[in-house]
Amino acid sequence: MTGVQTCALPIYSTIICPITIQFDRKDLQFQQKDNVSKANVNIFARISTLSRRTINTFEDVVTVEVPTELLSKALNGASIYQKSVPLAPGTYRLNVVAKDIIGGNTTSYEMALNVPHYDEDKLSSSSVILADVIEKVPTKSIGAGQFVIGDTKVRPRLNDTFDRSEKLGIYAQFYNFTADEKTKKPSGSIEYEITKNGAQQPVLDYTEDVANIEGSSAQQVTVAKLLPLQSLEPGIYTLKMKILDKTNNQVLTPSATFTVK
Repeated sequence: MTGVQTCALPIYSTIICPITIQFDRKDLQFQQKDNVSKANVNIFARISTLSRRTINTFEDVVTVEVPTELLSKALNGASIYQKSVPLAPGTYRLNVVAKDIIGGNTTSYEMALNVPHYDEDKLSSSSVILADVIEKVPTKSIGAGQFVIGDTKVRPRLNDTFDRSEKLGIYAQFYNFTADEKTKKPSGSIEYEITKNGAQQPVLDYTEDVANIEGSSAQQVTVAKLLPLQSLEPGIYTLKMKILDKTNNQVLTPSATFTVK
Protein backbone atom coordinates (compact mmCIF):
# COMPACT_ATOMS: atom_id res chain seq x y z
CA MET A 1 0.00 0.00 0.00
CA THR A 2 1.78 3.15 -1.22
CA GLY A 3 -0.81 5.84 -0.67
CA VAL A 4 -4.21 6.75 0.72
CA GLN A 5 -6.18 9.79 -0.41
CA THR A 6 -9.49 11.23 0.71
CA CYS A 7 -11.62 14.10 -0.56
CA ALA A 8 -14.95 15.69 0.30
CA LEU A 9 -18.12 16.03 -1.76
CA PRO A 10 -21.17 17.54 -0.01
CA ILE A 11 -24.56 15.85 -0.29
CA TYR A 12 -27.35 17.11 1.94
CA SER A 13 -26.43 16.88 5.66
CA THR A 14 -23.55 14.44 5.13
CA ILE A 15 -20.35 14.58 3.12
CA ILE A 16 -19.42 11.85 0.64
CA CYS A 17 -15.75 11.00 1.24
CA PRO A 18 -14.13 8.89 -1.49
CA ILE A 19 -11.22 7.00 0.10
CA THR A 20 -8.65 5.92 -2.48
CA ILE A 21 -5.91 3.36 -1.82
CA GLN A 22 -2.97 2.61 -4.14
CA PHE A 23 -0.78 -0.50 -4.36
CA ASP A 24 2.49 -0.95 -6.23
CA ARG A 25 2.09 -4.23 -8.12
CA LYS A 26 5.76 -5.09 -7.53
CA ASP A 27 4.91 -5.50 -3.82
CA LEU A 28 2.25 -8.16 -4.52
CA GLN A 29 2.70 -11.89 -5.03
CA PHE A 30 0.99 -13.19 -8.16
CA GLN A 31 -0.29 -16.71 -8.76
CA GLN A 32 -0.32 -18.03 -12.33
CA LYS A 33 -3.11 -20.12 -13.83
CA ASP A 34 -4.27 -20.56 -17.44
CA ASN A 35 -1.86 -17.86 -18.69
CA VAL A 36 -3.29 -15.33 -16.22
CA SER A 37 -1.43 -13.98 -13.21
CA LYS A 38 -3.59 -12.96 -10.27
CA ALA A 39 -2.98 -11.21 -6.95
CA ASN A 40 -5.54 -10.67 -4.20
CA VAL A 41 -5.45 -7.99 -1.50
CA ASN A 42 -7.82 -7.95 1.47
CA ILE A 43 -8.60 -4.40 2.59
CA PHE A 44 -10.09 -3.60 5.99
CA ALA A 45 -10.73 0.00 6.99
CA ARG A 46 -12.06 1.56 10.18
CA ILE A 47 -13.22 5.15 10.59
CA SER A 48 -13.37 6.28 14.21
CA THR A 49 -13.61 9.41 16.29
CA LEU A 50 -10.51 10.91 17.88
CA SER A 51 -11.45 8.98 21.03
CA ARG A 52 -11.43 5.82 18.84
CA ARG A 53 -15.17 5.19 18.87
CA THR A 54 -15.92 3.32 15.63
CA ILE A 55 -18.14 5.20 13.18
CA ASN A 56 -17.86 3.03 10.08
CA THR A 57 -15.97 0.02 8.77
CA PHE A 58 -15.67 -1.64 5.39
CA GLU A 59 -13.85 -4.67 4.01
CA ASP A 60 -13.22 -5.74 0.41
CA VAL A 61 -11.00 -8.08 -1.57
CA VAL A 62 -9.26 -6.41 -4.51
CA THR A 63 -8.18 -8.69 -7.36
CA VAL A 64 -5.44 -7.69 -9.81
CA GLU A 65 -5.31 -9.77 -13.00
CA VAL A 66 -2.87 -9.46 -15.90
CA PRO A 67 -1.88 -11.82 -18.75
CA THR A 68 1.17 -13.74 -17.58
CA GLU A 69 3.15 -12.70 -20.65
CA LEU A 70 2.69 -9.04 -19.66
CA LEU A 71 3.37 -9.50 -15.94
CA SER A 72 6.95 -8.22 -15.93
CA LYS A 73 5.82 -4.96 -17.52
CA ALA A 74 2.72 -4.68 -15.34
CA LEU A 75 4.84 -4.90 -12.17
CA ASN A 76 6.13 -1.40 -12.88
CA GLY A 77 2.64 0.05 -12.43
CA ALA A 78 0.13 0.47 -9.63
CA SER A 79 -3.47 -0.52 -8.93
CA ILE A 80 -5.95 1.62 -7.04
CA TYR A 81 -9.13 0.96 -5.10
CA GLN A 82 -11.81 3.39 -3.96
CA LYS A 83 -14.66 3.32 -1.47
CA SER A 84 -17.07 6.22 -0.91
CA VAL A 85 -18.27 6.70 2.66
CA PRO A 86 -20.90 9.22 3.91
CA LEU A 87 -19.80 11.09 7.03
CA ALA A 88 -21.00 14.01 9.10
CA PRO A 89 -18.63 17.00 9.28
CA GLY A 90 -15.87 16.53 11.84
CA THR A 91 -12.40 15.08 12.39
CA TYR A 92 -11.88 11.31 12.32
CA ARG A 93 -9.17 8.66 12.36
CA LEU A 94 -8.85 6.44 9.29
CA ASN A 95 -7.08 3.11 9.81
CA VAL A 96 -6.46 0.84 6.82
CA VAL A 97 -5.01 -2.68 6.97
CA ALA A 98 -4.14 -4.43 3.71
CA LYS A 99 -3.07 -8.08 3.42
CA ASP A 100 -1.60 -9.79 0.36
CA ILE A 101 -3.66 -12.98 0.51
CA ILE A 102 -1.24 -15.04 -1.57
CA GLY A 103 2.02 -13.69 -0.16
CA GLY A 104 0.78 -13.18 3.39
CA ASN A 105 2.36 -9.76 3.85
CA THR A 106 0.36 -7.18 5.80
CA THR A 107 0.69 -3.41 5.98
CA SER A 108 -1.26 -0.74 7.85
CA TYR A 109 -1.82 2.98 7.47
CA GLU A 110 -3.34 5.61 9.74
CA MET A 111 -4.26 9.18 8.89
CA ALA A 112 -6.50 12.02 10.03
CA LEU A 113 -9.72 12.38 8.05
CA ASN A 114 -11.03 15.95 8.13
CA VAL A 115 -14.59 16.31 6.88
CA PRO A 116 -15.43 20.01 6.40
CA HIS A 117 -18.68 21.75 7.24
CA TYR A 118 -20.41 23.49 4.32
CA ASP A 119 -22.53 26.58 4.92
CA GLU A 120 -25.55 26.57 2.58
CA ASP A 121 -25.50 30.38 2.40
CA LYS A 122 -21.86 30.75 1.35
CA LEU A 123 -19.92 29.97 -1.78
CA SER A 124 -18.11 26.69 -1.11
CA SER A 125 -16.03 24.04 -2.82
CA SER A 126 -15.37 20.32 -2.78
CA SER A 127 -11.81 19.05 -2.81
CA VAL A 128 -9.94 19.59 -6.08
CA ILE A 129 -9.14 16.18 -7.58
CA LEU A 130 -6.23 15.74 -10.01
CA ALA A 131 -7.14 12.74 -12.14
CA ASP A 132 -5.81 10.62 -14.97
CA VAL A 133 -9.32 9.62 -16.13
CA ILE A 134 -12.37 11.86 -16.46
CA GLU A 135 -15.17 10.47 -18.62
CA LYS A 136 -18.94 10.21 -18.71
CA VAL A 137 -20.46 6.88 -17.69
CA PRO A 138 -23.50 5.09 -19.20
CA THR A 139 -26.87 6.01 -17.73
CA LYS A 140 -27.12 2.67 -15.92
CA SER A 141 -23.81 3.38 -14.15
CA ILE A 142 -24.65 6.84 -12.82
CA GLY A 143 -23.74 7.08 -9.14
CA ALA A 144 -22.52 3.48 -8.97
CA GLY A 145 -19.12 1.82 -8.93
CA GLN A 146 -15.59 2.83 -8.06
CA PHE A 147 -14.44 6.33 -9.07
CA VAL A 148 -17.95 7.38 -10.20
CA ILE A 149 -19.17 10.79 -9.04
CA GLY A 150 -22.66 11.42 -10.36
CA ASP A 151 -22.48 10.78 -14.11
CA THR A 152 -18.68 11.01 -14.36
CA LYS A 153 -15.83 8.58 -13.74
CA VAL A 154 -13.03 10.41 -11.96
CA ARG A 155 -9.94 8.30 -11.25
CA PRO A 156 -7.50 10.26 -9.06
CA ARG A 157 -3.73 10.18 -9.59
CA LEU A 158 -2.56 9.67 -6.02
CA ASN A 159 1.05 10.74 -6.51
CA ASP A 160 0.01 13.77 -8.61
CA THR A 161 2.72 12.88 -11.17
CA PHE A 162 1.93 12.84 -14.89
CA ASP A 163 3.87 12.00 -18.03
CA ARG A 164 3.96 14.64 -20.77
CA SER A 165 2.08 12.21 -23.02
CA GLU A 166 -0.86 12.18 -20.59
CA LYS A 167 -3.62 14.65 -19.84
CA LEU A 168 -4.12 16.38 -16.51
CA GLY A 169 -7.65 15.88 -15.24
CA ILE A 170 -9.15 18.59 -13.03
CA TYR A 171 -12.38 17.83 -11.18
CA ALA A 172 -14.13 19.97 -8.57
CA GLN A 173 -17.62 21.02 -7.53
CA PHE A 174 -18.61 24.52 -6.42
CA TYR A 175 -21.81 25.35 -4.56
CA ASN A 176 -24.13 28.21 -3.68
CA PHE A 177 -23.54 30.80 -6.38
CA THR A 178 -25.97 33.69 -6.48
CA ALA A 179 -28.38 33.33 -9.39
CA ASP A 180 -28.81 36.10 -11.94
CA GLU A 181 -32.29 37.59 -11.49
CA LYS A 182 -33.05 37.51 -15.21
CA THR A 183 -31.44 34.29 -16.44
CA LYS A 184 -31.56 32.33 -13.16
CA LYS A 185 -28.09 31.07 -14.09
CA PRO A 186 -25.17 31.30 -11.66
CA SER A 187 -23.42 34.66 -11.73
CA GLY A 188 -19.70 34.10 -11.47
CA SER A 189 -16.42 33.13 -13.08
CA ILE A 190 -13.59 30.63 -12.64
CA GLU A 191 -9.99 31.56 -13.38
CA TYR A 192 -7.35 28.88 -13.97
CA GLU A 193 -3.64 29.59 -13.66
CA ILE A 194 -0.84 27.01 -13.96
CA THR A 195 2.70 28.13 -13.14
CA LYS A 196 5.93 26.16 -13.06
CA ASN A 197 7.66 26.45 -9.70
CA GLY A 198 10.39 29.09 -9.90
CA ALA A 199 8.93 30.76 -12.98
CA GLN A 200 7.28 34.18 -13.12
CA GLN A 201 4.89 33.75 -16.03
CA PRO A 202 2.08 31.17 -16.02
CA VAL A 203 2.01 28.53 -18.73
CA LEU A 204 -1.79 28.67 -18.68
CA ASP A 205 -4.10 31.50 -17.65
CA TYR A 206 -7.72 31.76 -18.70
CA THR A 207 -11.14 32.53 -17.26
CA GLU A 208 -14.58 31.15 -18.01
CA ASP A 209 -18.09 32.24 -17.06
CA VAL A 210 -19.72 29.64 -14.80
CA ALA A 211 -23.05 30.16 -16.60
CA ASN A 212 -21.45 28.67 -19.73
CA ILE A 213 -20.31 25.45 -18.02
CA GLU A 214 -22.45 22.47 -19.00
CA GLY A 215 -25.06 21.57 -16.39
CA SER A 216 -24.31 24.60 -14.22
CA SER A 217 -26.86 25.92 -11.74
CA ALA A 218 -26.77 28.31 -8.82
CA GLN A 219 -26.76 25.30 -6.49
CA GLN A 220 -23.83 23.50 -8.14
CA VAL A 221 -21.20 24.04 -10.82
CA THR A 222 -19.02 21.07 -11.78
CA VAL A 223 -15.60 21.48 -13.38
CA ALA A 224 -14.39 18.39 -15.25
CA LYS A 225 -11.50 19.13 -17.58
CA LEU A 226 -8.65 17.29 -19.28
CA LEU A 227 -5.62 19.42 -20.17
CA PRO A 228 -2.89 18.09 -22.51
CA LEU A 229 0.62 18.29 -21.05
CA GLN A 230 2.89 17.79 -24.07
CA SER A 231 3.83 21.48 -24.19
CA LEU A 232 4.95 21.54 -20.54
CA GLU A 233 8.57 21.01 -19.61
CA PRO A 234 9.34 18.47 -16.85
CA GLY A 235 9.03 19.99 -13.40
CA ILE A 236 6.68 20.86 -10.55
CA TYR A 237 3.65 23.01 -11.29
CA THR A 238 0.97 24.71 -9.22
CA LEU A 239 -2.64 24.99 -10.33
CA LYS A 240 -4.41 28.01 -8.82
CA MET A 241 -8.13 28.53 -9.23
CA LYS A 242 -10.08 31.67 -8.41
CA ILE A 243 -13.82 31.17 -8.10
CA LEU A 244 -15.81 34.41 -7.98
CA ASP A 245 -19.46 34.94 -7.14
CA LYS A 246 -19.93 38.28 -8.92
CA THR A 247 -23.14 39.31 -7.15
CA ASN A 248 -21.99 38.79 -3.57
CA ASN A 249 -18.29 39.26 -4.32
CA GLN A 250 -17.40 35.99 -2.60
CA VAL A 251 -14.10 34.39 -3.63
CA LEU A 252 -12.55 30.94 -3.25
CA THR A 253 -8.91 30.19 -4.13
CA PRO A 254 -8.25 26.43 -4.10
CA SER A 255 -4.94 25.14 -5.44
CA ALA A 256 -3.14 21.89 -6.19
CA THR A 257 0.43 20.90 -7.04
CA PHE A 258 1.44 18.32 -9.65
CA THR A 259 4.60 17.06 -11.32
CA VAL A 260 5.25 16.57 -15.04
CA LYS A 261 7.98 14.10 -15.95
